[in-house]
Amino acid sequence: MTQAPRFPAVDERLFLQSVSRALDVIEAYADAPRPLSLTEIARAAGINKSAAQRIGQTLLARGYLEQAANGRLQPGRRLVDRGFDYLRSNALIERATPILIDLRKEAEERVDFSLFDAEHDNLSIIYMIRQQSKRETFYATLAGRRQPTFATSGGRACLALLPDAEVDDILARSDLRPLTPRTLTDPEAIRAKVVEARRDGHALAVEEALPGEVALAAAVRDARGRPLGAVHIAGSLADWEPEAFRRRFAPLALQAASALNG
Repeated sequence: MTQAPRFPAVDERLFLQSVSRALDVIEAYADAPRPLSLTEIARAAGINKSAAQRIGQTLLARGYLEQAANGRLQPGRRLVDRGFDYLRSNALIERATPILIDLRKEAEERVDFSLFDAEHDNLSIIYMIRQQSKRETFYATLAGRRQPTFATSGGRACLALLPDAEVDDILARSDLRPLTPRTLTDPEAIRAKVVEARRDGHALAVEEALPGEVALAAAVRDARGRPLGAVHIAGSLADWEPEAFRRRFAPLALQAASALNG
């Protein structure tokens, strides 16, 4: 499970509790992507069943929840519309799209573009563009997936652009649970990978996010040199030895990231 992002504090006089509770109901599906009963929604959102019913019916009427065949509630298609609104409004994603399409043609492996979630807490990256390859797992094909910064090649490439004190703070606040049996969770081992990424200009991860996968990423930076996101290239260990994968694809990832730098 990816740690939930931390949001900035706001003036409590301007904070609408009813809106926040409605969003809590929508976010109840983050760890349970299946139809939920009102009792399950109430438990996940931290509200009583009566509030879950009222909010659920309101979201159902607006299309943000839908009713499953068993009568339970599930995420609605209107949520996809709002994701589309974000994707088409982000200038960096617009710039990255043709570059990722060209990179996919040249690499003939899966290529991704992720954003570093610096607006909230730096603990995760979010995959925004995913260009598929010949073999995939379902989740690896979906835009919008959030993954922890510490465990991903893109996250570590972004960490490599930050001062040591910021890297240490991010690791101290991270939920260092493994995604696979090979995910590094020891802070010193992760710091060593960040140092390696600073030296090489890219980060390599072997079976840390998905079993059987080797992934390489180069960070995209803003005009101040701060991380905005990363360009990823991922392949199968059935096809590639990790160092051969690095030699083949590091120059391509670096070139694509450089074209997106602010």
